[in-house]
Order: sequence, then structure tokens, then C-alpha cells
Amino acid sequence: MKIAVVGATGMVGEVMLKVLEERNFPVTELLLVASERSVGKKLTYKNNEYTIIGLADAVAAKPQIAIFSAGGDTSIEWAPKFAEVGTTVVDNSSAWRMDPSKKLVVPEINAHELTKEDKIIANPNCSTIQMVMALAPLHKKYKMKRVIVSTYQSVSGTGVKAVKQLENEIAGVEGEMAYPYPIGRNALPHCDVFLENGYTKEEMKLAREPQKIFNDKTFSVTATAVRIPTAGGHSESVNVEFESDFDLADVRKMLHETPGVIVQDNTDTNTYPMPIYAHNKDEVFVGRIRRDETQPNTLNMWIVADNLRKGAATNTIQIAEYLVENNLV
Repeated sequence: MKIAVVGATGMVGEVMLKVLEERNFPVTELLLVASERSVGKKLTYKNNEYTIIGLADAVAAKPQIAIFSAGGDTSIEWAPKFAEVGTTVVDNSSAWRMDPSKKLVVPEINAHELTKEDKIIANPNCSTIQMVMALAPLHKKYKMKRVIVSTYQSVSGTGVKAVKQLENEIAGVEGEMAYPYPIGRNALPHCDVFLENGYTKEEMKLAREPQKIFNDKTFSVTATAVRIPTAGGHSESVNVEFESDFDLADVRKMLHETPGVIVQDNTDTNTYPMPIYAHNKDEVFVGRIRRDETQPNTLNMWIVADNLRKGAATNTIQIAEYLVENNLV
């Protein structure tokens, strides 16, 4: 199995290599790919040193799978070139997510839709992935009508520059700014760029992607996305109105039985999900499960996950694993 990791030197790329190694993905030949300025640099995978190659060389090598985390522009230009030579691309950028001809996949929910013909597969937004992981079993049983989500997103979601800004602020060092304001001791209601409708791009991803993943437009999602001074891990306050009523014990049981979800919900012992606990883990953690007492058939939950793992690298690699296991590449 010849695998290319495109964007191998980036923050998510590094985690992808870590996850490939941890999960012992069946790699027989590994191509580490990055932009021209990184070509020739060395990276280590499973104690072996690899030299970074450019995109054109990677396409020429015709890998079976290319996992991309190199930004939307790179994906738009290069994913089709890989697809043309028979490579299946799993792309972590937002480039293909809402393209009606491309599947948007969270393996636990809709990997069964994948076929050999799917040569470019989109990985959802990090905040979307953790939310739909918790909502999927509940939607199946109670049918969602409306979701209101407020996110508390870590600086790692912006990238290396933002992590550095936070570290500099903590250390009292002046440096390059990833955000228009300080992030330490602050909260920025500004994830990604603002659109004409007053929402940010991140908020619109949260609104649209779940409908595509569930292949269902009968429910709506409205979002407010906020950047907070945590180094890793996204948190979400989710309020979901269902068509039919639910029993809280059943909700907890269903979530408890959902692969990839861990319920942390005991207020007597102050047990609830936190980014510090989700760090370096692949599961989605759900807690503060309670009825919305102001509205019928409505539930409140607090959902936390490591945005670089299940929110990005792990989900991408789970898609690749599904392709291999089901002989789709």
C-alpha cells in the first residue's frame, strides 16, 4: 500500500503520521509531500528517515491513497491530478466538502456510502465531526428538528502561528499575531472569515455539513463559533430539539453504546468533558446531558474532542482504513 501524506510538515500532517504509526496502518511505501520550500527536508516515521518530495513527484509515483492536509487551494489544484492517475484522495480541507459530487464522511456514520468510484473524499470540519458523532444515534431515534451550537475552539484549529501567539502572550513576549487581538485572557467570537450574512465561514460549515453527512435537510443548525485560549481541543454547547420526546436514561445509554463516544456525565463527582482530558485521544466526550426545561423535546449537551485527532487526522485515517478493509482502493 503506497500512501502519500500531503502537507506532512504541517500541524495536522504531523498528527497524521503519528496516528498512522499508532494504528499500524498497512503502509508499504510512504511518500511525504509538502510545498516547494520544504522539499528536501527530512522527517522520521517509524524510526526511518524520509525526504520530503514535491506534489508533481508524488502524483508521478501513483500512490493508492493520498491523505491531504495542505489547505484548500492546494487541494483544488492537486486532488484532481492525483485522482486522474487512479489515486483515492482523502482531503482534510474545506475545498470539496459541499461539492455535491463528493462524499463528506465520518466513518462511524456514513462510510458505507463509499464506492471505488469515489476518488476525492472530503473530511468534515473538526467542529462538525465531534457534534455529529454525538447527534447521530439520537437523530436516528428521535429525529432532530433544530440544533443550536456555540463552540469554544482551541487556537490549534487556526494553526502553528496561533499556538505561537498564545505561547508568546503567556510568556510575555511580543511576536507575530495570528489574530486581530490578543487571545490570552480573551475570547474571540471570530473563527475563520466573516461572510455577507454576518456569520463566519466556520459557523456556516457547522450549519451545512451535518445535513450532508446525514443526507437529511429536514433539520436546521445555527452556530456561533468562538476562539478561546486553549492550546488543543474544541468544546461545544449543543441544544437540540427533537420531533419526539426522549428519556434521559435512554439518551445516556445510547451515547454510551456509540462507538467512538465516551459519556462523562456525573455532576456529583464533577465529571464532565474538558479539552485537557480529551488531549491526544480519538474519542468524542459527551457530558452535561440534561433536558432543556424551557422547550419540549429539547436536550442540552456539552461535547469535547481533540480537534487535531478525531477532528482531523484520525477521521481521515479511519476513512483510509475503511477503503483498504473494503477493497475500495
